[in-house]
Order: sequence, then C-alpha cells, then structure tokens
Amino acid sequence: MKTKTIRISSIFPATSEEIWQKTTRLETLRYIAAPYAFFSPLDSDSELIWSEGKTTQFHLKVFGIFPLGIHTIKIIAFNKENHRILSNEKNRSVPIWNHTIILKDIGNKTTHYEDIVEIGAGWKTNIVSAWSKMFYRHRQKKWCKLLK
Repeated sequence: MKTKTIRISSIFPATSEEIWQKTTRLETLRYIAAPYAFFSPLDSDSELIWSEGKTTQFHLKVFGIFPLGIHTIKIIAFNKENHRILSNEKNRSVPIWNHTIILKDIGNKTTHYEDIVEIGAGWKTNIVSAWSKMFYRHRQKKWCKLLK
C-alpha cells in the first residue's frame, strides 16, 4: 500500500523531561486530541500508562461524532534516553498510521517537538493526510497550552 508521510514540529516552552512525563498519560492524549479526536479505552482503564511493547485499543470518534471503530496503538519504542516514541497504529479506515514523536532540548527550558506520521489508507490516503496535518498542528497548539 502506498503511504504518505507528514512532519509537523513546534518549539515548546518546557524541557524535554517535563514533556516526557506528560506523554506517558492517557489524559494528555485526550486533552491534546480534542475536539478533533476522542479516544475511549476498550478496557475503561483510565489509569493507562504508555510503555514499550504495550498494545491498547480504543473506540475512536472524529470530532466526537463520527465513529471510526476500534483504533489500535502498539508502542514499538518508548525511549526516554533518546526522547523518542514510535507507535504503530491502525483502524478500519486507516490500516497504516505509524507515528514517531521526537523531543530535543534546545536550551533555555525549550524543546523542539516533532510528530512524524506515515499514513496508508488506500484511496483515502490524501484525505486522511490533509486531516492529519490539521490534527497534529492542533495537538501541538494544545501541548503549548498544557505546558504553560
């Protein structure tokens, strides 16, 4: 399947360690994703903590209205030393959603944050990629609000 990769980056007003601590929490995902996407764990585990090797499934709704069914997130790498997270994700509409997050301290309590997302959704790839660019820009704006 042909894929498309998007890259969105921002400078965040926090150290990579401060950001890293927040990346491990489901509540952070919910906050930064809304209102574009809503994630509800299938197992209702509100205390979910991300970790390498863990696979979690969610009910996913776009804009809180359009159900996309089950969205699976498998954490491939959760490397605190390199401040890098890699997840392989998928749902029935988007069978390939590989997401990498990279954090780099740049001094003065600021961090370069980058989302790199490889998307494969067949004929919908361009549509999903366009939505994803808006979604990840939104997420990064919400991150900045969360970190202030």
